[in-house]
Amino acid sequence: MQIVASSSEVVVIGAGIVGCAVACELTRRGRSVTVVDDRAPGMGATQASAGILAPFIEARHEGPLLELTARSLGLFDDFISQVRSESGSAVHYERTGTLDVAMDGDALAGLRTACEQLNARQMHAELLDAAAVRRAEPQLSESAAGGLLIPTHGFVAAGELTSALAASATRRGAIFVGGSRVTRVSREGGGLQLHTTGNVPALRADAVVLAAGSWAGDIRIDGVEHALPVRPVRGQLLHVHWPGDHRLRRVLWSERCYVVPWQNRTVLVGATEEEAGFEERTTLAGVRDLVDALCDLLPQAWTASLHAAKVGLRPATPDQIPIIGWSGVLPNLMYATGHYRNGILLAPLTAELVASAIVEGRSDAMLELTRPQRFGEL
Repeated sequence: MQIVASSSEVVVIGAGIVGCAVACELTRRGRSVTVVDDRAPGMGATQASAGILAPFIEARHEGPLLELTARSLGLFDDFISQVRSESGSAVHYERTGTLDVAMDGDALAGLRTACEQLNARQMHAELLDAAAVRRAEPQLSESAAGGLLIPTHGFVAAGELTSALAASATRRGAIFVGGSRVTRVSREGGGLQLHTTGNVPALRADAVVLAAGSWAGDIRIDGVEHALPVRPVRGQLLHVHWPGDHRLRRVLWSERCYVVPWQNRTVLVGATEEEAGFEERTTLAGVRDLVDALCDLLPQAWTASLHAAKVGLRPATPDQIPIIGWSGVLPNLMYATGHYRNGILLAPLTAELVASAIVEGRSDAMLELTRPQRFGEL
């Protein structure tokens, strides 16, 4: 039976942080948008994200990822201010810096090199010795050999930000369709048709943005022979009630875990990196590894209480660079996926790149770094 398709100028596949940021920016620029996902906004990998904004840790070495994340961090102050104003929502956002902690001399030597590289790029960073690092964070282990303080870093509440982006887009007319997953994108006349599961009728659009995260490779694209090279990497995260009266001062990072302090005296501790396919579940092994790493870094954590353990599937590409850009096979299909551990950090830049390409036909130089065709005919 033929299904009569409803129409929209742009359909965004995926309601995670990237999909919601893209939808928000497109509606801001006057486009009609429909967002399709089988989950509510932000309930995929986004809900298990600590929201760390730290390009000079996540992508310390020179290369495409550092270029992308550093530029996106520079957008964040205005990005958050605009989203708060448009949505009327509170979004917890802090730029209190990160402290990358070395637990031995070899790790400290690596931080010394990183500090020299950052300062050579006019990025302020300060190398701390053992005494100074404990002055910066008194609750650190006595074993800490030193640390690297980067004041421009910070974090944002990923769930609050995603909800605010969805609310802002909705206020400008975006429609969010839940309970349905897109299985195929095909040509339909001069536009595109999206085939879906559930009771949602097929959708027709002038353009489609594929922002389905780890599930992007499961969507059939007419004319594309090979699946999009995006795989799920499981990340487990702990939400812990911090003991005592003293809140941690800033995001802490070590070789085995990171710690994000909240104003309500809870902390987020993450994150594992597991090649577990689509097994989206927490494990005792993952929880144990994070607890051990946390308590080695911050011994007081042994008296903390566990509030929750969370899990998300992060979309990784073979080179750990996101796939953002036009399909070379199916006209008017734009990819915006594969952000791996940097979906929150790269959300404002991704939204800007995608919206500029769709609305203005403008190809930002950054799209050369993320072009899908580096993986073949996509």
